[in-house]
Amino acid sequence: MRKTVFLFACAMAMNAASQNNPLLEKGFRIPFDRIRAEHVEPAITQLLAEAKAKRDAYVASTAPRTYANTMTAFEDIQEDLDQTMGIVRHLESVATTPALRAAVTNVLPKYTAFVSSIPLDKEIYAKIKEFSVTPEAKALTGPRKRFLTWTLDEFRRNGAELGEADKAKLRAISVEMSQLRKRFSDNVLDATNAFEIVVKDDTLLAGLPESARAAARESAKRKGVEGWRFTLQEPSFRAVMTYLDDAGIRERMYRAYNGRAAGGASDNVAIMKRILELRRERARLLGYRNFADFTVENRMAKNGDRVREFLATLDRKTRPFYDKETAEILAFRRSIEGDKAPALAPWDILYYAEKMRKARYDFDEEAVRPYFPMDSVLKGMFELVHRLYGITVTKADGVPVWNPAVQYFEVRDADGSLLGCFYADLYPREDKRGGAWSDGLITGGPIDGTFKPHLGAINGNMTPPVGDKPALLTHRDVETVFHEFGHQLQHVLSRVPVRGLNEVAWDFVELPSQIMENWTWERECLNLFAKHYQTGAPLPEDLYQKMKRARTFRAAYAQMRQLSLGVVDIGLHVDYEQQRDGDILAYARRVFQRYTPAPVPEDYAMIASFNHIFSGGYACGYYSYKWAEVLDADAFTRFQKEGIFSRKAGMAFRREILEKGNTEDPAQLFRNFMGRDPDADALMRRNGLTAK
Repeated sequence: MRKTVFLFACAMAMNAASQNNPLLEKGFRIPFDRIRAEHVEPAITQLLAEAKAKRDAYVASTAPRTYANTMTAFEDIQEDLDQTMGIVRHLESVATTPALRAAVTNVLPKYTAFVSSIPLDKEIYAKIKEFSVTPEAKALTGPRKRFLTWTLDEFRRNGAELGEADKAKLRAISVEMSQLRKRFSDNVLDATNAFEIVVKDDTLLAGLPESARAAARESAKRKGVEGWRFTLQEPSFRAVMTYLDDAGIRERMYRAYNGRAAGGASDNVAIMKRILELRRERARLLGYRNFADFTVENRMAKNGDRVREFLATLDRKTRPFYDKETAEILAFRRSIEGDKAPALAPWDILYYAEKMRKARYDFDEEAVRPYFPMDSVLKGMFELVHRLYGITVTKADGVPVWNPAVQYFEVRDADGSLLGCFYADLYPREDKRGGAWSDGLITGGPIDGTFKPHLGAINGNMTPPVGDKPALLTHRDVETVFHEFGHQLQHVLSRVPVRGLNEVAWDFVELPSQIMENWTWERECLNLFAKHYQTGAPLPEDLYQKMKRARTFRAAYAQMRQLSLGVVDIGLHVDYEQQRDGDILAYARRVFQRYTPAPVPEDYAMIASFNHIFSGGYACGYYSYKWAEVLDADAFTRFQKEGIFSRKAGMAFRREILEKGNTEDPAQLFRNFMGRDPDADALMRRNGLTAK
């Protein structure tokens, strides 16, 4: 009796807590305006208790095994917990505060301990294996069959068949790793925000475009200082490195940016070493040669050796063009400054490259800004996907958001049904991490005989509005917006009937995003949105032709830069040994030097802020950007042949790629769309890196 009363009291208390905690509210519209740091720990604690209760009920069931009480029930164990934790992590990336950081730090070990215990749970594994031999399981086809096979394989890959001692080690590794990854990301944000340069003499701003000056002036005003304020946030940093004549300021910015989190209060060096140690130990416990083989096994590349072969092949094909470009930029500098002009320093590369591009093609990227106001870019992008996929994207007001600058959009199919919604948070803030990315907040789909809409977010750090001017983008910014929306399309258009198969293979996941960038180079598509923000005049044809001619300018340099990141990623996880290779920063510098046209400084420590591989999901996976670029360059040729607005090609891409998730092998999905395997040289041709 006492136990019953106690449990009833606990249930009542939890119910009361959920009524006052916005993180525990069930619904499609997330109350972002009401979520506070103090809500995190109570919500995650309650959802953990509920997930554990579901797990216990799952393994206690003695009912005959069916798909519903085995596979569907297995997915249900973590669904509410994972969704809420995803919302919390999203908030921390776009609107962090010291209190929110502390709250996430407090719940992360408990959350990770539970989540990492599931693939090691022998009782859950036994239930799934028991179901796998039933007549129902053997009769499965399509996504359900793939999900069963995939789930069994993931249990095996992640250690379900190991002894208890090794499982305990894996659990401890997962918990420690989650904490280290968070500290790494926090340190990068802190180091980024800790640096600024305030210029009070406008003669030092020579070369800087008016748009960058205005943004720097606005930044200074927000901080209550006189002059022009420059930071390590992407729009500010890139403008200085590309245009500012003052080499001293460029050097300070370069060293600060590439030295972030490599010392002081935000030092990531020890964290990196420990993360690599833990990943090696995890791979060893699971029976793999290295962390790369473990990570890549269920992706298109299949193993680390194939990744290295892919990177080496691209290196070999690209290097002659890269060497030519390197010689050309030094020759260009000396052509304007004399034969005794010094060799290039790293902070000179973007500066002289921009001058060279302007001289060679008479193209200045700043000249296109007035034709790319953000609202127009978004409208044009939405019109593009309407023509391709038959969907309609419209803005919706009155939806709770985490910042007034955030917009909210609905995506509807041709019949008016709601496919999904997404937030757009596209401008930098000091409480927001750098870069651009896409989040999936709620995964819906055709579940239980009905379709449930998806919810996600695209995030960026584009040049914000200044004064009475709208946000005016560079073409590179436009590509980024299209890229992230491509990720979101794969989320909101998913028709995967099994929630666990929405997660796409990592080296295939960039195809839907990167293919979107191709349309930003097509005149017919640009006509949808490239219009002067004041006059409405379209992008002039001569400016478009200049931009197009300059498209492949220094393409080899850009490609080698990406290859360097993939090579250092694999090298750190496969080759690096501290006793043999020395300091981790020095090791990374040696790798980067092979891909950099100027001597890498002794204090170069970009690796210490490489969020992708140390706090994101790209460890042993950075190669996937280039891997998917090969796919997208080839796939876009179908649109070029059939028409860039071809509804036939668009619907084929939607049906075979965007809607399918992980329901089939990605190589087969590509073949379904193109009718053949990928053309390995498509990327080289698009980048102009072929013999003429």
